[in-house]
Amino acid sequence: MLLQRFYDAKLAQASYLIGCGESGQSVVIDPNRDVQQYLDAATARGLRVTHVTETHIHADFVSGSRELAARTGAALYLSGEGGPDWTYAFAGEAGATLIGEGDALEVGSVRIEAVHTPGHTPEHLVFLVTDTAAATAPIAAVTGDFVFVGDVGRPDLLEKVVEVEGSMDAAARTLFHSLQRFKTQPDYLQIWPGHGAGSACGKDLSSVPHSTVGYERLFNWAFAVAGEEKFVRLILEGQPEAPRYFGEMKRINRCGPRVLGELPRPEPMAASALPEVMKRGATVIDTRPALAYAAGHVPGTLNLPLDQSFTGWAGWLVPYTGALYLLIDQNRGRGLREAVRDLAMIGLDRVAGYFGTDAIAAWSNGRRPGTISQITASELARQLGEGAASVIDVRARSEWETGHLPGVAHIPLGNLPEHLSRLPRNRPLVVHCQGGARSAIAASLLQANGFGNVFNLKGGLAEWAAGGFPIQRPLETTLPD
Repeated sequence: MLLQRFYDAKLAQASYLIGCGESGQSVVIDPNRDVQQYLDAATARGLRVTHVTETHIHADFVSGSRELAARTGAALYLSGEGGPDWTYAFAGEAGATLIGEGDALEVGSVRIEAVHTPGHTPEHLVFLVTDTAAATAPIAAVTGDFVFVGDVGRPDLLEKVVEVEGSMDAAARTLFHSLQRFKTQPDYLQIWPGHGAGSACGKDLSSVPHSTVGYERLFNWAFAVAGEEKFVRLILEGQPEAPRYFGEMKRINRCGPRVLGELPRPEPMAASALPEVMKRGATVIDTRPALAYAAGHVPGTLNLPLDQSFTGWAGWLVPYTGALYLLIDQNRGRGLREAVRDLAMIGLDRVAGYFGTDAIAAWSNGRRPGTISQITASELARQLGEGAASVIDVRARSEWETGHLPGVAHIPLGNLPEHLSRLPRNRPLVVHCQGGARSAIAASLLQANGFGNVFNLKGGLAEWAAGGFPIQRPLETTLPD
């Protein structure tokens, strides 16, 4: 048996190529949309991609299963579990075979057996992997979003992002029973999960890439909870905010992702064309670092630095309708293909064109470039004392609850677009996060929406605390068991 794990750090997402060296056949489980990586890896190992499957209808990225099957002619297998409300609408059109509990794929001498593990989603499957050439029992379970290293998949997404009212309590109870069943697997069974640290599909995922049932039985909090009621309470409390784009991913992956053929290749745009593009109301993402953007940019653009957080914030803040353009500084070593790929991973595959940094200079010829002023903690303290500024904390709810500036408004960055009407336009507006990165994005979003007097707190709450300025902390409370 041959195995290769693929990991997309920006999505915190893992997929697996499992092959039989003797037959040359292979299966890809939970592929993302960049399918060329699987084709290249299979070729390098002397394999053909003959089977494609996935654990469930994903909420955090566009599945590459349909794309990969179309590119290779591989047989496509999708979950038939979950009832009529959670079947794949495109399965018939794509020629997919629906599988469920006890069904198995024979990939040469490798056996991939499906186990129905509902809870995170109704249709979720785990795949038990057996190398029949060497063993009679499974070596591992590809667990998708069911069991992670140190955590289990959240059961609240259908209610929070798909608006299936009242579903999360029932899903949590279903997850509990799926977990009780899975706990009976032998200690040696390896766990190959679908996500790692940084994913919003759980609340406490480890960065360790794999584990075993025995280890998780000892150290995974969810394995240790014996009572259903306590499990339901613990699994539902403290979950991170569900990104806005998760609902769109569910819709796309259920209805059928568009087959691209290859990643989009947007056309270069003349620098002089940017004013007209902006006038038409297109979204223009400036991918330069925050400080470069703050020093000078085209007003109305949105600054999403092309870093580890680019994909996630694009999913939160970029609309899924209308024209989309990029502004790229290709001299910084991060360029067009990376940005286009990252956007396509979450269904933003309509990039119409891209500009270089010369577009900023062209815009500035006769116009005033936009800038974002940085404010120090001491200057902010003075302004707050005088009542001269309004402040917005754009951190996550969990961060806010551990401590925040006294009396300031809290609007997480991902929710900022829907709260713009609440914000004052007749006085300075200061945004802050923990270190200054998210608030820089927030400042660009505010400016793009017509707020003219925006400041970013330099160094964020960390700098504020280091300066000895007051922080309001919650009262100490003890939760009952």
